[in-house]
Amino acid sequence: MFFQEPTPDTSGYMIAGYAITFIVMGLYVFSLYLRSRNLHQDMTMLEEMENSAAKAKAQASSERQRQKGPAKPAGGKSMKTVTKRSKKKQP
Repeated sequence: MFFQEPTPDTSGYMIAGYAITFIVMGLYVFSLYLRSRNLHQDMTMLEEMENSAAKAKAQASSERQRQKGPAKPAGGKSMKTVTKRSKKKQP
């Protein structure tokens, strides 16, 4: 007598739950794809900037070499090899 009511039909809620879950997961996967694509674009841009900076630095260095001539050591002193001779201690 107490349990004479039939079990409610909740299959519509189950289908709606699955649909929402798959939509959210699909949006997350799409977000990961966009992030990955943007990361690769940023890496490519940074590599191009690094290469152009290296080329500009090399070009500036070669221009300075042509203008100044051969490089001189710092301090205006010529580079000489200095060797110390150690004295042998006598017992």
